[in-house]
Amino acid sequence: MTTPMTPEAVGPLSRPLDVSNLPATGVRFEVRATQEECDALATDFKLPAIHDLIGEYKVTGSARGVHVEGRVRARITQTCVVTLDPFETSLDEEVMVDFAEPRHIPAEPPVDHPDYDPPDEILDGRIDLGALTAEFLALGLDPYPRKPGVDFKYENDGDEADSPFAALGRLRKDG
Repeated sequence: MTTPMTPEAVGPLSRPLDVSNLPATGVRFEVRATQEECDALATDFKLPAIHDLIGEYKVTGSARGVHVEGRVRARITQTCVVTLDPFETSLDEEVMVDFAEPRHIPAEPPVDHPDYDPPDEILDGRIDLGALTAEFLALGLDPYPRKPGVDFKYENDGDEADSPFAALGRLRKDG
């Protein structure tokens, strides 16, 4: 039994696509998040704001296996880890993902393919391109964002006694 696609299962951005009868040429699909969806994702990802979020995809294949190719683009506000100032930035992520029915996914990765990436599951004949868009947004976020032009520089004015390593050395001598 598979998990049904519900907002609780996939998150605040959901765009299910029925892949049971894809045309031979495939289909193009666009995910454009609403402001409410952007706000919910910003809360989930602990971002000050997501201003725009768009996923553009070409979906090809059959009910047994689907290939999704496209891009996720976003305009977001992040918080600089050095200055703690908010700043706006853009994100542009390439997407290439395969999906398959659970019974067509091998239980064990092939031994002769060490970099094997198993396909995601097709659930009830559908894939969720909204959840995929949110996933690639999350993957594209810089975990240590810095405002453009800001660098972190530790300065101790040449006093080695004030360095973090000197403090560790003192602990070692004392213990």
